[in-house]
Amino acid sequence: MEPLFDYVGHFGRFQAYIYFTSIFQAVSCGIHYLASVFMAVTPKFICNLPGNITTVLLPNSSASGIGNLWEAWISSKDPIVFQLENGDIWEVNQCSRFKREGTLDLVYAYEGNKTMFSCSDGYLYDPTNLDSSIVTDWDLVCDQEWLAKLVQPTFMFGVLIGAVIFGDIADRVGRRPIMWFTSTCQFVFGVAVAFTFNYYSFVIMRFFLAMVSSGYLVVVFVYVTEYVGIKARTWASMHVHAAFAVGVMVVALVGFLVRTWWIYQIILSLTTLPFIFCCWTLPETPFWLHSQGKYKEVEKIITKMERWNKVKKAPCKLSDLCTVLNDTNDEGKEVSSVKKHNVFDLFHNWSFARRTISVWLIWFTGSFGYYVFALNSVNLGGNEYLNLFLTGAVEIPSYIVACIGMDKLGRRNTLAPFLILSAVICGVIMIIPQDYSTIIVVISMAGKFSIGVAFGLIYLYTAELYPTIVRSLAVGSGSMMCRIGSVVAPFCVYLTDVWIFMPQMLVGIMAFLTGILTLMLPETLGKPLTSTMEEAAEMAANGVINKKKPLPERNGEVMDKLEMKKIDMPEA
Repeated sequence: MEPLFDYVGHFGRFQAYIYFTSIFQAVSCGIHYLASVFMAVTPKFICNLPGNITTVLLPNSSASGIGNLWEAWISSKDPIVFQLENGDIWEVNQCSRFKREGTLDLVYAYEGNKTMFSCSDGYLYDPTNLDSSIVTDWDLVCDQEWLAKLVQPTFMFGVLIGAVIFGDIADRVGRRPIMWFTSTCQFVFGVAVAFTFNYYSFVIMRFFLAMVSSGYLVVVFVYVTEYVGIKARTWASMHVHAAFAVGVMVVALVGFLVRTWWIYQIILSLTTLPFIFCCWTLPETPFWLHSQGKYKEVEKIITKMERWNKVKKAPCKLSDLCTVLNDTNDEGKEVSSVKKHNVFDLFHNWSFARRTISVWLIWFTGSFGYYVFALNSVNLGGNEYLNLFLTGAVEIPSYIVACIGMDKLGRRNTLAPFLILSAVICGVIMIIPQDYSTIIVVISMAGKFSIGVAFGLIYLYTAELYPTIVRSLAVGSGSMMCRIGSVVAPFCVYLTDVWIFMPQMLVGIMAFLTGILTLMLPETLGKPLTSTMEEAAEMAANGVINKKKPLPERNGEVMDKLEMKKIDMPEA
């Protein structure tokens, strides 16, 4: 099918419409993936008290009112002393409170009798930078803190499930129906999250939202890859990632402007709405239709592409561009003998098994490093909204560098050095003193830049390494490994309590090992997409694709039409 692009153009008006319509929705995927960064914020908090507070006493400060509490309270390890209207004096921590017995003297240090009480009256939260979050609405602190920490991992688990399910279904029923379904559900579930009434309904809705968001993101990469020719495929694929990065920046901007979590969620979900109105005009890809033997539909798409791209060459048929089966039987009925594939086909033989294991590790490492750097950005100090915005903004130049590297050096020769570079950067971060916060932010952004190159490149590289019949399945299963990395990443960030550099050490080790394995994969730069397992295996063995039937040479004109009779296709 690759000669199709030599005929209609590698990125004409038709492909431009398909492309920009498709990647608009990728912005929404970026939004939902990191929206919980500000929905699950935990502000300063203390146990609430059973009465009106008149006086507050902090260590090394004079008595003051409740209005100055949050600004003056620096260390959460220090208790706060409160006096109520009825004269009772309480000593309060974040997760416990003590009532002083037998005294009315308001002093900070007290060695007398105290009675301990649980936080049965709820909690007081710092409203300075936040009106509400799911933490403040549902008191996800103290013994419920682990529930707040599970918000992002459970979302990523839904992303994992969605990548596997929708990647496989897209190979069976087509790319277009899955894009229709997932984009519509993304809007529905996105809005539904804002109206959940407790933590568990919130997590369930977010889980379904994660599944459809992941499903769309997996399929749109394959969809774009199969509609854009070799000459524009690298840039087109990477710009999908740029749209995702724009979504991350939108999260930072909306989070800064809107401090109520459910309003914030509704505004973010509305970005999906415009795509729903135009996604129904997107056609199925000719690659998938051809693999299913639906040649008449392929010819209709070719005719449409000719018209949109204003092709002035002589009209041609599908048989002029590629080999076709005799798709009708004696009664004129269409014959369907397409083999269904599953994940085991990715381990077709030892060569494929080794390739798949290496690709899966690259997906895992890229996602693991990507989300460790992204999620940890709000903990680097300074303005957390600016830090998250920068983590999205730094991705855009990283994709430009990746595109140039892939076109000049090749996919493999760009991917491996940047994986190893990200390992080196992780090592550098570990030796910088913590007092140099600005330098740490800059180096962390360099790490995000480096891992962003690898994370963005692997989508296109995977699509080019595997044939049409298992391409969505390969990208989907790779995305599954990617999401395992994204599930592990939040827990890795929590390991800073054990050792502050534990996340960087783990990312560095994985990036270095994966970079070495990448050097063993075949290069795909300038090679046409393969259609069968045999062609993909041939590319790995010889670095070239040896077609059983030679592709026609066009030399600017449509070749003489082939006299096609019944031609046997190679078995998948």
